Amino acid sequence: MIRITELRLPIHHAPEEIEAAILKRLNLPPKDLISFEIFKRSYDARKNVALAFIYTVDLSVKNEETLLKKFVNDAHVRPSPDTSYHFVAKAPESIVTGNALRPVVIGFGPCGIFAALLLAQMGFKPIVLERGKKVRERTQDTWGLWRKNILNPESNVQFGEGGAGTFSDGKLYSQIKDPKFYGRKVINEFVKAGAPPEIQYVAKPHIGTFRLVGMVEKIRQEIIDLGGEIRFSQKVIGFDIENEQITGVKIEGQADLPASHVVLALGHSARDTFKALHDAGVYMEAKPFSVGFRIEHPQSLIDKARLGPHAGNELIGAADYKLVHHAKNGRAVYSFCMCPGGTVVAAASEPNRVVTNGMSQYSRNERNANAGIVVGITPEDYPGGPLAGIEFQRQLESKAFELGGSTYEAPGQLVGDFIEGKPSTEFGTVLPSYKPGVHLTDLADALPAYAIEAIREALPAFEKQIKGFSMKDAVLTGVETRTSSPLRITRGTNFQSLNIKGLYPAGEGAGYAGGILSAGVDGIKVAEAVALDYLS
Repeated sequence: MIRITELRLPIHHAPEEIEAAILKRLNLPPKDLISFEIFKRSYDARKNVALAFIYTVDLSVKNEETLLKKFVNDAHVRPSPDTSYHFVAKAPESIVTGNALRPVVIGFGPCGIFAALLLAQMGFKPIVLERGKKVRERTQDTWGLWRKNILNPESNVQFGEGGAGTFSDGKLYSQIKDPKFYGRKVINEFVKAGAPPEIQYVAKPHIGTFRLVGMVEKIRQEIIDLGGEIRFSQKVIGFDIENEQITGVKIEGQADLPASHVVLALGHSARDTFKALHDAGVYMEAKPFSVGFRIEHPQSLIDKARLGPHAGNELIGAADYKLVHHAKNGRAVYSFCMCPGGTVVAAASEPNRVVTNGMSQYSRNERNANAGIVVGITPEDYPGGPLAGIEFQRQLESKAFELGGSTYEAPGQLVGDFIEGKPSTEFGTVLPSYKPGVHLTDLADALPAYAIEAIREALPAFEKQIKGFSMKDAVLTGVETRTSSPLRITRGTNFQSLNIKGLYPAGEGAGYAGGILSAGVDGIKVAEAVALDYLS
């Protein structure tokens, strides 16, 4: 096939105009175009340029070799790369007959889902252990915190089928290097499970929480149909290790599960499991992460600042942003997990602690835009070993619970008051979306002094990029602590733990992903490594 890039059409073009543009671009008669499909679509919304879609298109033509020679000097007409997925292995007969131990996947978030799916598709019949509940039961428990101030420590935004990504914007783009197009495999599987087909080609695909719920259920069923097992409410509390080889998994209230290949797809909030791994002698190390607040503005303000005269165009949708500022005290402040037209959600997983996160539905039509405004920190800020970052997070989350009134309401402050260093007493034009509620206070004590100083400097600086960003009535809600795992369960080139054979650290919890797409990709890579080890 042939790929054309930078094919530009007016944003309100008719569907048939894509084919006409291809024929014109290649000076090709209609009879020579066999078929085409859109690989990517982005938009050009510069304020002084006519609004347009920019396409990358793959097509099949007659006399392909002759046509490529004609455009040999044209960088925008090239052979299409192979983006299809190719399985690396097939399960050995010992797995099929039950004479070998089946692989075990701990955690059923995006990484665990794709590790299990790939293993199942290769015939390995994986056993998945998920400490939380099925996604619809889990949703009910999550609403229990949001509506009734009741936290279930084992079923919440962090724990349960689908992982933390279920209650998010459902973003499916990443900056990871992906030469084998594993990301394409992830997206194709999501479409097969019911995601909108457009996620296969839009520049910044997203799904939204409600759609993710049904998709996760369909993928679960495929794994089961292929011989896998998904066991819910299975809390892993320890590991059996003999001669630096994993031999089994300890499950609360049950007999040990024998295992020779265990995928650790824990997510970044499985703090008790991190401790169990550390107690078992599994090598891990502290790593940098970030802490900060959620900020909310009117989505209309962001749309106008980012899209100018194109603000409100339904074909473009709600605008997003990505910001970074290097503060005078040496700290980097940046926007994290920006959710256009979304809500700020309660994401605590431990009693008497407050954690924020952002979420959007597919429509992205809520009144507020929100994003984390976070400050980078390093292990030097929380010395004490691999688990010290967890304690650092806990201290901030406990303080936020206290500042919010000890009811799971979150502490909040108007941006204008935060910059001036005075407590807020009433909301202005921006009403916060966080449930169960926001308690206005002074956030100066919610983070370390260096983080407060850096954020106070960054907000006016961001105003230079997005007019209105430091508006007085914008709302800050604390605290954002689960940006990424505070540790890395280090692995080698074979994807196994550095010191425990058969243990495969994976995804966000292990420090190897950040977001749904990258976690899914890492799950695929680890599943391949597991499969190849069975055959070695």
